[in-house]
Amino acid sequence: MGKHAAHIVWDWNGTLFHDVDAVITATNAAFAEIGLEPITLERYRALYCVPIPRFYERLMGRLPTAAEWEHMDGAFQRHYHDHHLRCGLAEGAEKLLERWQETGGTQSIMSMYGHEDLMPLVRTFGIERRFVRVDGRTGPSGGSKAEHMARHVAGLTAEGIPAARTVVIGDALDDAVAAAHVGAHAVLYTGGSHDRAGLAGAGVPVVDTLVEAVAEAERLTR
Repeated sequence: MGKHAAHIVWDWNGTLFHDVDAVITATNAAFAEIGLEPITLERYRALYCVPIPRFYERLMGRLPTAAEWEHMDGAFQRHYHDHHLRCGLAEGAEKLLERWQETGGTQSIMSMYGHEDLMPLVRTFGIERRFVRVDGRTGPSGGSKAEHMARHVAGLTAEGIPAARTVVIGDALDDAVAAAHVGAHAVLYTGGSHDRAGLAGAGVPVVDTLVEAVAEAERLTR
């Protein structure tokens, strides 16, 4: 793997793909359909958690019923689809991906965004060639990333990329949980779903830019 001898597993939504505005817009549109008050970005980041029904429990004071969850999830996906096309890559992401690849590092994407939707979006930005593997969620939405990450890392291991030399970079506490589940390192980024205070409890490095995230990845795998 060249100079770095390290691998980065990138999260997509809220990390490489700066879609926080679309997420808040879609969330509030979904809330409006069941009579919930709109939420600010600050409150969203303070309360967000997975599985997603637990996030709704924090807002509603109770777990949503199965019918409510199905309706809210469907409404969110529908409104997100309408708004995310106006979003772009996070600042500096394209050059970071290029530099990591060109200086000997390998990288991949493991996202909880549905695989069939993720692949064309990655291709739209012309960055697919930067990754040895791109995996989105298969199956129902709303759960934890850990089992999806296990399958992703098993694929990487088969290609000679060990979990111990892998760093997961993401914007959610669940990214750190998924990294620990497979024996990888983690770096959490404040540009997405959680505020800094929420991320700090994970016990892994927390950064405000992707440049800092990559620097931490290098430090963790020296």
